[in-house]
Amino acid sequence: MCPRISRILNLAYLNLVPSLNLNPFSIATLFYEPSTRTRISFESAIKRLGGEVLTTENAREFSSAAKGETLEDSDSIRTVEGYSDIIVMRHFESGAARRVAMTANIPVINVRDGPGKLDGIKVALVGDLANGRTVRSLAYLLAKYNDVKIYFVSPEVVKMKVDIKEYLTLKGVEWEESVDLKEVASKCDVVYQTRIQKEHFGERSDIYEEARGKYIIDRDVLGVMQKHAIVMHPLLRLDDITVDVDGDPRAAYCRQAKNGLYIRMALLKLLLVGW
Repeated sequence: MCPRISRILNLAYLNLVPSLNLNPFSIATLFYEPSTRTRISFESAIKRLGGEVLTTENAREFSSAAKGETLEDSDSIRTVEGYSDIIVMRHFESGAARRVAMTANIPVINVRDGPGKLDGIKVALVGDLANGRTVRSLAYLLAKYNDVKIYFVSPEVVKMKVDIKEYLTLKGVEWEESVDLKEVASKCDVVYQTRIQKEHFGERSDIYEEARGKYIIDRDVLGVMQKHAIVMHPLLRLDDITVDVDGDPRAAYCRQAKNGLYIRMALLKLLLVGW
């Protein structure tokens, strides 16, 4: 396992983060795509640590990007780094955060999004695997552990992209595609559900509707899951997890969101104060 990831998880899990004070540090949240939960979570994290926030909610529309300024030649990025200590960024272009990191002289956190034993874990990634950021990030993370197996369960139109499959194979991670959610759920320690993202279908509403209802986690799926297994979701959900699942102790998505705050606090502290 990557030592830095272990450090972040341990710091968050042990609840050491809230006692730290990052005053007078500040972060700049530059979101070129709409976001509520991720942006607010980072802003809450730095404020709980005593730091400050500079924020723009829709930088794509309300920044120099609207005037045609590129990231590589961005005077705005250089200006922002003069006002803040970390840039937290979401962008609509693949590789944008990496390009900003090459321009900026401060850390850049790319948010295209307690420690337990993850070696040997079996994880099902379900739903929109072609467009979801979180499932891609999770696949990269899981590749740092040993003896992990990942199942991809999705409609044909939103299958996991080839680059992730090739990366996992390169890293020696076993993966398998399946169309049977119940069968996969019965084998897994984690079922990570995601919504079918309507915004990526354009006018193809018929294809969206077909994909949207194909894989739903309900009481029947819970019935085949192991007692120790959990259901996760990056939220927001639509009808991909039925509300009667919420009361089951294996429904982890609400505490998942809360734990994300502490992970972000740990990440900010470690970047600002040092490893």
